[in-house]
Amino acid sequence: MRRSDEPSPKHFSKVAKAILRGHVVPVLGAGANLCDRGRDECFRPGSNLPNGGELSQYLAGKFDCEVQDARDLLRVSQAAVLDLGDGPVFEELRRVFVHPFRPTSLHTFLARIPALMAERGLPVCPQLILSTNYDDLLERTFEAAGQPYDLVYYLGQGDREHHHQGKFVHVTTDGERRIIDVANEYVDVAPATRTVILKVHGAARADEHEDSWVITEDHYIDYLTRTNLSELVPVKLLERLLNTHFLFLGYAMRDWNLRVILHRIWTQRDHSWHSWAVQLNPDPIDEAFWDEKGVDIQPVPLSSYIGELQSCLETVTA
Repeated sequence: MRRSDEPSPKHFSKVAKAILRGHVVPVLGAGANLCDRGRDECFRPGSNLPNGGELSQYLAGKFDCEVQDARDLLRVSQAAVLDLGDGPVFEELRRVFVHPFRPTSLHTFLARIPALMAERGLPVCPQLILSTNYDDLLERTFEAAGQPYDLVYYLGQGDREHHHQGKFVHVTTDGERRIIDVANEYVDVAPATRTVILKVHGAARADEHEDSWVITEDHYIDYLTRTNLSELVPVKLLERLLNTHFLFLGYAMRDWNLRVILHRIWTQRDHSWHSWAVQLNPDPIDEAFWDEKGVDIQPVPLSSYIGELQSCLETVTA
C-alpha cells in the first residue's frame, strides 16, 4: 500500500523541486475548500464553501429530495432537476457559490508560487491547476495577488449557447471569451506562457449567463461520452497533463467524471510519473485506487501539508 504515516522532509523536498521545474499539476477537489476550516465548523451558505457531501445534503434538504443517500450529489441533483427543472437548481447553486469568500491557505499558496520563485531569482514556471470546483475563489485569489492567469472551463448544462455545449471555453487574462471549437488545433492557451486554471465541471461566473454546471447523473453521462481527450482538452494543456506529476488536494474517489479523465491520461502516457494525494483518513477503497495508480497517500490535514510545502519551497533548490 502506497501510504505514508507522515510526510517526510524528503517528500516535501521532492514535491517542491518538481514544482520549481514545472512538473506538478495540483488537482483541487471539493475538499480543498475545507482547508483551514475548524473541526467543529459546519458549512453555512454565504459564509463558507461546501465539500461534495455537504452540498448534496444541503440540496436534498432544500428541494425535499427522497433519495437513499443524501450525500450522493449526482443522485440528489438528478432528483431535484427531474422534480423541479434545472432552473431552480442552478439558481440555488449560484446562491451557494457566488460570494466573496475569503481565500484558504491553499488558494493563497498557489497564487503565491510565481512571486515566490521570482523573489528567489528562479525562472518562473507557470502552473497548470486542474479544479473540479464551481466557485471562483482560486481565480479571485490570483487576481488579488496581481498574478495573471488564463481560465479554461467546460461548457455543460446551464450554458446559454447550447450549440457550444460539450466544449471548453477559454477566458483570456484580459477577459476575452473564446469557444474552443477544435481542441487539438487550439494553441492560444498554454501553461508555458502563464498560469492556466482548468475547470472540468464548469464554473459559476459573475455573469450568470456564462454559468456552466456538470452536477447531475445525466450531466455526467453526457460528459463521459465526450472524453476523447484530444478532441476535448486544448492540445498544449493535454501535453502538460500527459507529462507531469499530480498533487491531489481535497479530491475524493466519488468523482467519476474526473476518474475517467485521469484514466484516459494515465493510459495514454508514454512514461510513468508518480503522484501524491493529500487525504486524511482515506477509506480502503480510496487506498486501493491510489495504490493501483502509483499515487502515494499523505494522510495529514491539508492546511498543515500546505504550510510545510510552502516552507520547503522557500528554501529548496531545483
